[in-house]
Amino acid sequence: MSNATNEPRRIVLISTGGTIEKTYDELKGVLTNEVSVLDVMLAQLELRGISLEKVTLMNKDSLEMTDADHRLIAETAAHKSRESDGVIIVHGTDRLAVTGDAIHALDPSPPVPIILTGAMRPYELRSTDSLQNLVEALLAVQLAQPGVYVVMHNKVLAFPGVRKDARLGTFVKD
Repeated sequence: MSNATNEPRRIVLISTGGTIEKTYDELKGVLTNEVSVLDVMLAQLELRGISLEKVTLMNKDSLEMTDADHRLIAETAAHKSRESDGVIIVHGTDRLAVTGDAIHALDPSPPVPIILTGAMRPYELRSTDSLQNLVEALLAVQLAQPGVYVVMHNKVLAFPGVRKDARLGTFVKD
């Protein structure tokens, strides 16, 4: 779309919650999905060359997602892929593969890259993979061929056939 000119690439960032967006509730002593930290993360990055549209669908731990939630994310991603140069979905890792498969089933040949990413450790922790994974997703959405992918931990894996390997703490391709 706008990648052959000097116009910024139009990237849609769909926020759904997950570990990457969890914050610490000091009164309860737990990590929760009460507020999104994506704006804080994005403010640290140099985002030249892209125009970012943020769409907040929900702020849930993916273990709490329903089939209707996965369908809403898939439908929103498919719709936004037709009016942008790429889509990134920030998602909880436990059910990320379910959403990736739902997107692929709904639209196996999207016109642009649709990237799912998340984190194993929240942004608020000192040792986190969240910012790295977000940066990788921002780069991959501009370089990958049209399709549905998970991008985390220096890997770009195409759906279908992607799953979380809890033992390794990352995603693998079957």
